[in-house]
Amino acid sequence: MASHSNLGRRSRLAAGAAAFAASALVLAGCASGGGEPAASGDGTEEASYGDISVQYSWIKNEEFAGEFYAYENGYYDEAGFGEVTGIAGPDTGVAKLLSGTVQFALSDAASVGAAVAEQDAPLKIVGATFQKNPFTILSLADGGDIATPEDLIGKKIGVQDSNASVFAALLAANGIDESEVEIVPVDFDPTPLMNGDVDGFMAYLTNEAITVEMAGYEVTNLAYAENGLPYVAETFTVTDQYLAENRDLIKAFLTAEIKGWTHTFTEPVDDTVTLVTDYYNESAAAGDLTFGDLDPAKVAAGIEAQALLISTEETEANGLFTISDELQEQTLASLATSGWELEADQLFDTSIIDEIYSENPDLLDYLP
Repeated sequence: MASHSNLGRRSRLAAGAAAFAASALVLAGCASGGGEPAASGDGTEEASYGDISVQYSWIKNEEFAGEFYAYENGYYDEAGFGEVTGIAGPDTGVAKLLSGTVQFALSDAASVGAAVAEQDAPLKIVGATFQKNPFTILSLADGGDIATPEDLIGKKIGVQDSNASVFAALLAANGIDESEVEIVPVDFDPTPLMNGDVDGFMAYLTNEAITVEMAGYEVTNLAYAENGLPYVAETFTVTDQYLAENRDLIKAFLTAEIKGWTHTFTEPVDDTVTLVTDYYNESAAAGDLTFGDLDPAKVAAGIEAQALLISTEETEANGLFTISDELQEQTLASLATSGWELEADQLFDTSIIDEIYSENPDLLDYLP
């Protein structure tokens, strides 16, 4: 197993790029099943699942603080994994899951649902970090001031290519034709909004919205979750085949993730900021896509903002990553507005996360 020490963790991150390049060769041998049980010192058997790769939806910032705590505290090691390689985004992970390049993807219900509905992609969401959709149309209060869906009409909206389908879903959910807005291709830097080149900018409540506000602008947010698209995001997604053949491995991985994310609620925010900065810098040193130095104040604000999307009355009752029947139906209704008609069992399989809490009720208590 990998070392629990900081040296082991640093080696993992530094080797991330090489591991990703070699993954097409390695994964062919481990995609269909986990490793064989290994004998422990006391004669019992403990799991040995080998190496896996996880596609992150975004760069290695506070959105993955729980994963960083899982590394830092050895939870992946304890669960029976060798190397758990987290691959920096932005990336929905759908194509990589289908090609077998990664075993898990932290994605979103719209991206996964579109692939299932349009391509009959054999994918399942087995858990969700964000119970609430973090997307927003960000605008300046003294500019576009887009407070309602109707305010989108006639406006220039900056939308990233990877988010085009999600923005289309917002329009469809509110009965707005794409011809009624001017879509301007942008990247993830909100400078065009601050410069007045666009009236609105597709953003995350936990990221760009904070960036612009901290730059001194009064902002208006049109939150997707409150305007027709209340779907889950940062979803743990796997292929149907991987789910069928690796239930114990998936259970072990999600258990390690729950333990890691619990620390984001129990540890001081300043400690989490330090941890996130450390891993971000390691990612930058490995050549991953980054956006300059992290601002500790912004990281702290992001941690606090995303906690409101992760922790809800339902997760307090049912546990982190759970997706209630009601939330599944809300998600499916959101997708249906874009013509993606799916049944719950076509998109979700929550049996493993439910088993985890049934067998480990102590994990339910993630709040301090």
